[in-house]
Amino acid sequence: MTRRDEARRIVILGGSVAGAFAAAALAGHGRRVTVLERDTLPAEPAPRRGVPQGRQPHVFLHRGLMAVEELLPGVDADLRAAGGVPLDTGDMAWLGEFGWAPIAPQYGIVSATRPLFEHVVLRHVRALQGVEVRDGTAVTGLERASDGRWVVRVEGDEPLSADLVVDASGRSSRLPVWLERLGLPEAPVSQVNAHVGYATAEVRVARGRTAVPGIAFLQTPARAGGLALPVEGDRWLVTTVGSGVLRPGRDRQAFVDALVGLPDDALADLVADTDLGEVAIHRQTGNLRHHYEQVRDWPDGLLVVGDALCAFNPVYGQGITVAALEALVLRDAGPLLRRDAGLIMRRLAKAVDLPWRIATGEDLRYPAAQGSVPRATAMFSAWTRVLGRLSAHGSVEAQVSIGSVYHLMASPLVLLHPSLVAKALRARLLGYGDPTPRPRILGTDDPPPLALPRLGIQRIPRRKRGRSSETSGTEPESDGKTVIGEFQTGS
Repeated sequence: MTRRDEARRIVILGGSVAGAFAAAALAGHGRRVTVLERDTLPAEPAPRRGVPQGRQPHVFLHRGLMAVEELLPGVDADLRAAGGVPLDTGDMAWLGEFGWAPIAPQYGIVSATRPLFEHVVLRHVRALQGVEVRDGTAVTGLERASDGRWVVRVEGDEPLSADLVVDASGRSSRLPVWLERLGLPEAPVSQVNAHVGYATAEVRVARGRTAVPGIAFLQTPARAGGLALPVEGDRWLVTTVGSGVLRPGRDRQAFVDALVGLPDDALADLVADTDLGEVAIHRQTGNLRHHYEQVRDWPDGLLVVGDALCAFNPVYGQGITVAALEALVLRDAGPLLRRDAGLIMRRLAKAVDLPWRIATGEDLRYPAAQGSVPRATAMFSAWTRVLGRLSAHGSVEAQVSIGSVYHLMASPLVLLHPSLVAKALRARLLGYGDPTPRPRILGTDDPPPLALPRLGIQRIPRRKRGRSSETSGTEPESDGKTVIGEFQTGS
């Protein structure tokens, strides 16, 4: 490979997390990487105009945090040092479509606000050799020079020459327009919009007020949902979410009324007698996918990642994780970066496929959504609901299997394990048994639960459970010790 074939000068459009991950993936090897961000980035963690969902809760899936650690070692530790709250999603109170999920260790995450997460990531990226982050810089055009390099035009400054351009500019990407000007065919677009809306307020919750590390009431086509997660600064973000006519409003009374209307009182009780912060809404939630991998004669030296490639309904918490996985694709591309961008785009599309099926398969169930469900997606969604019903009747195996797929830690094939199929058939013939009991969520009368240790970014082993726990949801006999990650409690 000649020096001319290498991507030595790289320009990334967009300095949010997708652009930051791409910079981390491409840094080194003597490359110069310039990240262009339209917004003026705050010196401290704070919401900004270019991230309208920044005030909403962000669930960073376990696979995503693992990928971030591969790209930027130390982000996990810095998030926790800045106040991010480590928790196990399996210890949260989950109310699904068919009832309560059993409490069982699953995957560790760190709960933090989007501004803090982005701030920590960008601090690590700025420290990388050969990387420059230019904020307050608006990109106005993209052209191809006669020598095959790219020309990136910016507002009020000289254009930049690049061997490789990565578009990470988000939902508002202008790439379709620029490609049309270059004479390239229009890429097919897939859209699924369930018209979901969010409303979130910040509250301070006294320590010991909750008996679980987080609360999630899953939205369904028939009802609204809600979420409460602790974040840095001894704060909680409390959210209500709904589709169509169930979308929550901005004013505080409407927000409280939405919480009261949820299928359980826990979230309404959590915010009762608290100083409720400003309510922030977000409604730009449609799933939007550009199939650039299908464009013939895709130009070399041009790649697309993040929401500019595929934007998801944020309720499934997939966007940041997918952006990190896409960055790993870039990191592993090596010499293909400049010489075979079409192949890389197909690999990026493959990284998007499963999250896209999960998000659109669920959203197409909502009355407000338009579009037809592919047969394979409909079957996947229907079988997941069967397993959800098993989980709501005590099956830890079903709950953990669903969690492994939604955290992108396992193939959907794990949902077809013979033991799960056998349980589903038995339940269909003999009944599902007793429902999983409601967990203790708010603890004021009872003594507070044992505090969870801080969990690292790692797979959390399951507790050993007796056979009775699979059907009744009751605690099995134990040796008095519970293993959580690398920690042990009990005597």
